[in-house]
This record gives sequence, C-alpha cells and structure tokens, in this order.
Amino acid sequence: MKRLTLISIVFLFTFQLQAQQGERTPIGGRPNIKGDLFLDFGFNLLNNRPEDLNTRFIASRVVNIYYQTQIPLGANSGFTFNPGLGFGLEKLAFQDNQTLIPDPAKGPNSSQLVSISEIYGENIRVSTNTMAINYFDIPIEIRYHANKEDYNNGFRAAIGGKFGLLYNAHSKIGVTNSDGLEQKVKNSQEYGLSPIRYGVYTRLGFPGFNLWGYYGLNGLFEEEQGPFGTETTQFNFGVSVALF
Repeated sequence: MKRLTLISIVFLFTFQLQAQQGERTPIGGRPNIKGDLFLDFGFNLLNNRPEDLNTRFIASRVVNIYYQTQIPLGANSGFTFNPGLGFGLEKLAFQDNQTLIPDPAKGPNSSQLVSISEIYGENIRVSTNTMAINYFDIPIEIRYHANKEDYNNGFRAAIGGKFGLLYNAHSKIGVTNSDGLEQKVKNSQEYGLSPIRYGVYTRLGFPGFNLWGYYGLNGLFEEEQGPFGTETTQFNFGVSVALF
C-alpha cells in the first residue's frame, strides 16, 4: 500500500510537470504546478453504531492523499470547481482487544466482532490490533477564495463530496503468548464492508493549511453483513497541508 501511494504521487508530479513544460520557477520557490496536492491527517469515528462496536480514538486514524486541479468559474468571481483523485487510508482500532473475523452464519463476505483471545488463546499479550480500510477516492468540490485577485493566497472555503472504491481491507494483529512466542498476522478479507462509499465534506483554511471534515452518507458495511447488523456510517475530521 505504501509503495502504491508513492508511485501515485510520483505519477501526479510527472504528469503535471510535463503539462507545464516551458514554465520555470525561481530557485527556492514553490513549484509552478496548477492545483493542490493535499496530505490530510485526522481521525476516524463511527456514527450510529452499537455500544459494543467501540473504537479507540487516537489509534483510529486517517491519512488522505488527494490531488485536485482548479477550474475558475468566471473571471475573478472567487469561485472554482476542483475535481480530483487520490487515496483514503483509514484505520479502525476496536476496544477491549477485539477484532473482526468472517461470520459463517452470514456467509464469507461478512464480519463479527470477537475477542482476540478466542483466536490465539488465553494468557496472551496483544501488542497490535488495527483494521486498515483503504479507498481510491474521487473528491469534487466548489471552492470560494476570499482573495479574488490571487487564488493562491488568502482564506478559502470549500464544500463538496467524494466517491470512493474500496481496494483493500485487512486486520493487523500482534500477540505474544505465555511462552514468549510472538506472532504478527495480517489478514485480508472483505469483512462485509461496502465496496463503495460516498459522502459530503468541507475544507476551510489557507493555501498551505486547512481544517477538513467528511460525513459518510452510506453504511460502512453492506446491509446485515457487519457485526451486530450495524448500519454505522463514517465521520472523519482533521487537518491538512498542501504540498503544492
């Protein structure tokens, strides 16, 4: 996943630099590349969830990597249309050393929440327990720029939505038993997760630094395929920096 992300960033840089042939930037200056490459950091919360599906706040993190181009909507109107693409890399960390596994009663594409000790036995020490959920995202937004003369400076606010396709989900568990045997297991499954996601988001701030939030409009899991029949949705928020 890290290799895929790095390749994607290199591709985006190469594509834009080729498109900008002939344009030069002073040494030490910001690259003259149209659009924004956002690196978002934040937290992943579950809305409308059963009490037993609690998560650890700090460990349930989000990293988004999005490139968005900029299309002015009228001369000096202050408004731009900003479509893009990128990756949403999310983690869920369930409380009380619990994890997701397939639920045979519901079929292979399903999940139930169980204690890790039910899988690896009693008298174990759990060192790692996270669930990774990774998406290919298409963000689209309308952005307002307070500085209508120079869209690269000044306060700006955006509202929009994004559509995502799930391309990987896996749990990562590290345990040590009473004999000191350490195991680190990465288990890729479908877990009954919805293969798509869509929702609305907002972004507020300045060209180099923003606050952002995302509210999912569809369920994280397919109907009746998640633990406890949950209909939980996602809520993400955090800060972001623009790499260019």
